Amino acid sequence: MSDGVRCMWMRGGTSKGGYFLADELPADRDAFLMRVMGSPDTRQIDGMGGADPLTSKVAVVKRSARAGVDLDYLFLQVSVDQPMVSDGQNCGNILAGVAPFSIERGLIAAQDGQTRVTIYMENTGQTAIATVQTPGGLPSYLGVASIDGVPGTAAPVPLEFVGTAGSTCGALLPTGNPRDQVEGVDVTLIDNGMPVVLLRAADLGISGAESREELEGNAMLKSRLESIRLACGPQMNLGAVIDKTIPKMTLVGAPNQGGVIATRTFIPHRCHASIGVLGAVSVATACLLPGSVTEGLAQVPDGSQKLMPIEHPIGETSIIAQVSDTGEVTSAAVLRTARKLMDGLVFA
Repeated sequence: MSDGVRCMWMRGGTSKGGYFLADELPADRDAFLMRVMGSPDTRQIDGMGGADPLTSKVAVVKRSARAGVDLDYLFLQVSVDQPMVSDGQNCGNILAGVAPFSIERGLIAAQDGQTRVTIYMENTGQTAIATVQTPGGLPSYLGVASIDGVPGTAAPVPLEFVGTAGSTCGALLPTGNPRDQVEGVDVTLIDNGMPVVLLRAADLGISGAESREELEGNAMLKSRLESIRLACGPQMNLGAVIDKTIPKMTLVGAPNQGGVIATRTFIPHRCHASIGVLGAVSVATACLLPGSVTEGLAQVPDGSQKLMPIEHPIGETSIIAQVSDTGEVTSAAVLRTARKLMDGLVFA
């Protein structure tokens, strides 16, 4: 199209993408977004995408008509090398930019100091609360908070998640079991905000400490993971998942950087540079379940409030889990940061 569409490009957590107001997107939304990103093309040379799933993401935002909710947020994953736009999952990293974007666009009236924004995640019907630094009533992106995978520091954006269990699969453990066996491999099928299949790395012949590049080059491992993923889809109430980006596949091993557990996640066909926010929540929850594949590997701290660093290829993502007397995870929070990169018109 010759007319541009208003868009803000932001880094949210360890991801990056375009943020749009819902009523400003054209009717041919998906085709438009593929042109914007330059998909399908492994380099995305003719668009804004960064040739990686983590930089080919979109947030669609609007004021919410729901009681007690400020914003509705729809996350869209634009495939890099396939003509596909998926709404089958959330993204907790892109979520970190939703509140400051909405304040910038005038959807939310910010308070002086900090502003709490309640966000309904349309993909899975979950609600999150983001706290944004707003000195003088304007978003501030400068601060001393740091997260692994992002150089430097920025203003903190704490994200609180409540009631995420089973948001996509219908139950925290869609099979009712903390451990199942699929194609001869022990797995934990779990959904506490993100459907994840956990497998012990050692059961697939690796240590779980390999680099992203080493795992990306292991064609036999990737083929095995995809075969297991396709078999897990129906068991997780997701149906056929051959054209879906969920469930995520997470290989786990004993921690080696002082965290709770080490992870290597496929999303689902590329190895994640780190781990998704809601994926980390699901992994942390699995570490608290007796009988899961993390048993004997996870180093879980004591107390009803547990700080749980989830190790990944470039550091760790810390989840703060609140646990009831019965062992149920009642809420989870994670620290993210965000930064405005560009505001203007994007063309397709």
